[in-house]
Amino acid sequence: QVQLVESGGGLVQPGGSLRLSCTASTSNLSLLNMAWHRQAPGHQREEVARIAVTSRTNYLDSVKGRFTISRDIRKNTVYLQMNNLKPDDTAVYYCKAHSSRSGQDYWGKGTQVTVSS
Repeated sequence: QVQLVESGGGLVQPGGSLRLSCTASTSNLSLLNMAWHRQAPGHQREEVARIAVTSRTNYLDSVKGRFTISRDIRKNTVYLQMNNLKPDDTAVYYCKAHSSRSGQDYWGKGTQVTVSS
C-alpha cells in the first residue's frame, strides 16, 4: 500500500507560478510510474503530466512548455512546477502512482489550484 500526500496548491493570479509536491510513503519511488491529474468542476479528470520509471516524461498538450514534472528519489517526492498559469488551469490536482509490478494505482486526496485575478 502506498500513501500519497499532495501539497503546494493555492490561489495565484494569471501568469503566476506554483509548485506542487507529492510525497509517497515508500522508499521505492524509482519503481513507480508517477503522474499528476486534475479535475475541474463539471469536467472529467485528465492526466496533466507523467514521469515513468525510465524518467521519460509526457505532458498534456495544453500545459507543454509551462509545466514540468520531476522527482527526487531521496525525498520520495514528485513535483509539478507550473508556470504562466491560466484560469483554465483551475482544478483539484491529484497525484497518482502506478505499480507496473502489481498493476495497482494509488491516489492522493488532491490539492486545490485556483488561478484568478
